[in-house]
Amino acid sequence: MDVFDAIKGRRSIREYYEDVDVPEDDLSKILEAAIQAPSAGNLQPWEFIVVKNPKTRELLAKAALGQYWMTTAPVHVVVCANETRSSRVYGLRGKTLYCIQDTAAAIQNMLLAAYALGYGTCWVGAFDEEAVRRILNIPSGVRPVAIVTLGKPAEQPYKTGRRPLKDVVHREAY
Repeated sequence: MDVFDAIKGRRSIREYYEDVDVPEDDLSKILEAAIQAPSAGNLQPWEFIVVKNPKTRELLAKAALGQYWMTTAPVHVVVCANETRSSRVYGLRGKTLYCIQDTAAAIQNMLLAAYALGYGTCWVGAFDEEAVRRILNIPSGVRPVAIVTLGKPAEQPYKTGRRPLKDVVHREAY
């Protein structure tokens, strides 16, 4: 699939075929795409927690402010930023910015790779971090950044509008 087709065609999916699993080979390809993302100082501060257990997925949906639609996805990937790894080299800016940027790039690679393989995803950022930390036993210094739902899409969302370039591009200065 052409990268531009993937960028323009990918949508956030919130309905999945619950009886269709994601084979480990495909999951590995998606995670491999994630770790190909750029990162500050090549520190690669991402950590991925793959969750398939239905009870754990339900707990994550509850922690995600009651977004129970998430439970229809057979796989949740909780993407974390290792703040400790980034801060060792870049201090506070590494902890509060670079590891988040790096992790976001990895997430976008995951979304595009999943789409190219015929899967749907949704980047969930609204959740109680401490609850997710407790559910998954995430250590101090590692911050949960997103929950990515993954599975075969059972919906085809419409294309949402985008602000035109003339409204968002500035030349030489703001």
